[in-house]
Amino acid sequence: MLINNVKSILILIALFLLHGMVLSQSAPTNADCLACHDAAHGEKDSTIAGSLAISIHKDFGCVDCHIAIKEIPHEKNVTDVNCGDCHAEESGIYQWHGRMQIPDGEDIPQCFDCHGKHDILPSTNKESRVNPLNLPSACGYCHEDINIIRKHDILFGNAVHVYENSVHGKATQGGIYTAATCNDCHSANGTAHRILSPGNPESPINHFNIPKTCGRCHHNIENDYWEGMHGKLVARGETDVPVCTHCHGEHGIIAPSDPRSPVSPIRLAEATCAPCHESAHLNEKYGIPSGRLQSFVDSYHGLKSKAGDITVANCASCHGAHRILPHTDLTSSIYPSNLAKTCGHCHPGISAEMAQTPIHSTPGISQTPAARFVGRIYIIAIVIIIGLMVVHWLIDLRKQIRIINLKEQIVRMTYNEVWQHTFLMVTFITLVLTGFSLRYSEAWWVQILFGWEGGFPLRGVIHRVSAVLFILTSIWHIIYLLTPRGRQFVIDIFPQKKDFHQFIQMILYNLDRTKERPLFGKFSYIEKAEYWALVWGTVVMIISGFFLWFDNVAVRWFPKGFLDVMLVVHFYEAWLATLSIMIWHMYSTVFSPNVYPMNPSWFTGKMPMEWYKHEHPEDTDSKNNIY
Repeated sequence: MLINNVKSILILIALFLLHGMVLSQSAPTNADCLACHDAAHGEKDSTIAGSLAISIHKDFGCVDCHIAIKEIPHEKNVTDVNCGDCHAEESGIYQWHGRMQIPDGEDIPQCFDCHGKHDILPSTNKESRVNPLNLPSACGYCHEDINIIRKHDILFGNAVHVYENSVHGKATQGGIYTAATCNDCHSANGTAHRILSPGNPESPINHFNIPKTCGRCHHNIENDYWEGMHGKLVARGETDVPVCTHCHGEHGIIAPSDPRSPVSPIRLAEATCAPCHESAHLNEKYGIPSGRLQSFVDSYHGLKSKAGDITVANCASCHGAHRILPHTDLTSSIYPSNLAKTCGHCHPGISAEMAQTPIHSTPGISQTPAARFVGRIYIIAIVIIIGLMVVHWLIDLRKQIRIINLKEQIVRMTYNEVWQHTFLMVTFITLVLTGFSLRYSEAWWVQILFGWEGGFPLRGVIHRVSAVLFILTSIWHIIYLLTPRGRQFVIDIFPQKKDFHQFIQMILYNLDRTKERPLFGKFSYIEKAEYWALVWGTVVMIISGFFLWFDNVAVRWFPKGFLDVMLVVHFYEAWLATLSIMIWHMYSTVFSPNVYPMNPSWFTGKMPMEWYKHEHPEDTDSKNNIY
């Protein structure tokens, strides 16, 4: 009996001690954790406590998530949280983020990067980071980080910014929950935790899945698309056929009413349809006629569209926007028997015959015999009428020049100087035409000059030959300057102080501020400025031209950027020289009322004495050159 009592007492003592040990090892409470982790913030309205109070996990204890913590104090490396302990399904799905795999992928967002840590709210809450209204900001935390973008070669570095200015982004900012956000387009199988790269066949942004992705919201449009030719070809597996994003854009989709939109009425033909339908490769592959854009632009509809008319018919007006079918399909809007109805949307009551009038004819030439005949008559009339006008004025110009030459003449230029000017003029004009033809190769006048087979390579040959002749002409002029007449020319053409005074006096005279016109000598400040500008331009063009011509040699001595500078110098110096000749030189020698129709000295070497006395009254040597 005594032994049994002793056993009972020992058992009770053991149970008491065990209970104490269990109590001493019980899990820390939230108050225990917050005593340290909120100490810096105070007990009221603290960051963690306040966040937990509104969180979807507000009924959880700290150690429910931080399960590795068994006692306080604890080690720092035991604070990690594994959301998958509770959210096993989501954790299993979240294996990829774009083209980077988890957990090996560096900088892959963790659960808390998107959902938050202690302030996790349900997605239906407006304050939640993953609420549809806030998703762009949540995704932008990484996708607008320039360092992450560069590190991982993310192609769409400003996707979020572009999205915010799109119709979807603006709708979201306006509080419309149903507007598409990041997850709606990028989440595979309807879950935001399965974001795949475009190359993955299961990705909603894979080329072949994009119509279905957009169709989640735009159901009827998706159906129209699959019934059309584009949809049928995509379903067949063609990768070069447009899907929604080819026409509307990806992140920056803007309304068709916005003139910047690629599907706006005034941009649709050139910005959206033409890139495919003007492709030689695609036209050959699918048997599509070429030249459709040009024929549309040449039509009434095209001309009105280019003028900014948003109501005139464009590609979609006739062919449809999404259910686009060939003209051989009975249900196509451009099937012959359906044309009257299609055209009738803009032209009520149009006859079937009128609706058959071709729109995409050969550019510039109508397919109807009557219009073709009238067009040819007009071409013949233009050639004859304008040609006779040109002949008439050439005859009149010849007579005016003869009258000028009958007057008392003075030698302005010797034959040597005339030929120098002639070579300079011819080579300069040739260099301008052939040089600008390279930069403006699509211009109509370039097509006339070099738009034939082998014409453009010949352009380069002509340009270089003209450059050599231009340089030889410059050398010729330098040799001429060593002659007695040439040395006197340099003395006469060299700027003097009085030239600046005469410039001011001429301005005042032309503005009626003074009645005295400046008295010029052999050369006025106008001719001096032109000559020395020519000298400067010649030096610049020759030097820059040599570097561009012999670029393979130049790159051995100078960096690539140097050749870029030479190209810019050569191009803009050419513009400067061309405009100077057209404005400064042509006015003073042709269009000025004092010399019109022209100063004949450029081809005869002489000019009327009365003109010369009016323009150069201070030239004391003029009496020795009377002819």
